[in-house]
Amino acid sequence: MKLFRTGVVVGKFYPPHRGHHFLIETASAQCEILFVLVCWKPEQSVPIDIRVACIREVHPEVKVLAVEDILADDDTPGWAAYTVQLLGSAPDAVFTSEDYGEGYARAMGAKHVMLDRHRLTYPCSGTMLRNNPLEYLKWVTPCIRAFYVKRVCIVGAESTGKTTLAQKLAEHYQTNWVPEYGREYCVEKWKDGNITDVWVSEEFVAIAKEQGRREDHAARSANKVLICDTDPFATSIWHERYLNNRSIEVETIANNRRYDLYVLTGDEIPFVQDGLRDGEHIRHWMHKRFIAALTEKNRQWVLVTGEFSARISLAVRYIDEILEAPHP
Repeated sequence: MKLFRTGVVVGKFYPPHRGHHFLIETASAQCEILFVLVCWKPEQSVPIDIRVACIREVHPEVKVLAVEDILADDDTPGWAAYTVQLLGSAPDAVFTSEDYGEGYARAMGAKHVMLDRHRLTYPCSGTMLRNNPLEYLKWVTPCIRAFYVKRVCIVGAESTGKTTLAQKLAEHYQTNWVPEYGREYCVEKWKDGNITDVWVSEEFVAIAKEQGRREDHAARSANKVLICDTDPFATSIWHERYLNNRSIEVETIANNRRYDLYVLTGDEIPFVQDGLRDGEHIRHWMHKRFIAALTEKNRQWVLVTGEFSARISLAVRYIDEILEAPHP
C-alpha cells in the first residue's frame, strides 16, 4: 500500500535533470497519485512543452501540469493557495529537495518529505546545466540531450562529397551522424532501373518528415554535436530541382527546425556517377541555389572547398568555434 493518496512535486525543471527524476521517482513510489507542477515563464530558454514532454516520457505514471509562474519565489502562502486551486484540493504530501518545502507543505496541511537536500546523490542543478549544457549532458535524459546538442548540417549539390564529409566529421567528434534519407528513398523508387520516374510533391514532404524524425532520434544519444547529411531545408531545394517550384509544406517543416551551422560543399571537384545521380548538368545551378536559399533564410553557413583534407580541416575549425562558444 502507498503511504499517501496524493502528493505533489513542484519546480521549474529548467531543464529536467537526473536529480529531478530521482525526486519524482521516489515520490511516485509513495503516492497513489502524484502531481508534478512544472512552472514556466515565456522568456525561459527551454520551452515548457519540451520540459513537460521529457517528464511525461520518463514518468508516464504521474500527472504533469504546466503552471504559469506568476508568483514570487518566496511567496510560500501564495504558492500553497495556488497549488490547492490547481489540484482542486490540498495534497497529502509534498516532496522537495529545498528548504522552502516545510513551510509550503504546512500551509496546505500536508506532510513534507525532504529528499537529497545537499544533492549528494545527483550533484547537478538547472543553473549548472543552463550555463554549460554540453559539459553536463550526463545529467540529463535523452529528450533533453536532443534539445541541447549542437546540430551541424552538410548540404550541397550532387557529388560534392557531402556524405564522406559527414562520416569523417562524425568519426572526428565520436558522435552520431544522420544519413540522407532521400537517397535511401531513391534506391527504392528506382530499384527497377527507371530513374526517369515522375516525382510528386507529397514524396518530398514524406522525405522531409522522415529525415527530421531520424535526426531527432539520433540527437538523443549524440556526443555534444550531431552531424546531418542534408535536412528538410535541403529537401526543399531538391523539390525545386525536380518539380520546378517551391513547396510551402516542405519549407514549413524546414523552418520549424533549428541548426547551429550549415556546411556547404563546393562543386569544383569532379562529378562521379554512382548509378543514381542525374544532375551533373545542373550541379552548378544547385550550388548557387543553396547559397541563395541559405542567405535568404538567414542561416548560419560556411563554404568548404578544395581537397578533402582542407575541407575537413575547415569544417572542424568552424564546428569547434560553435562548441567552444559560451552558451547564450
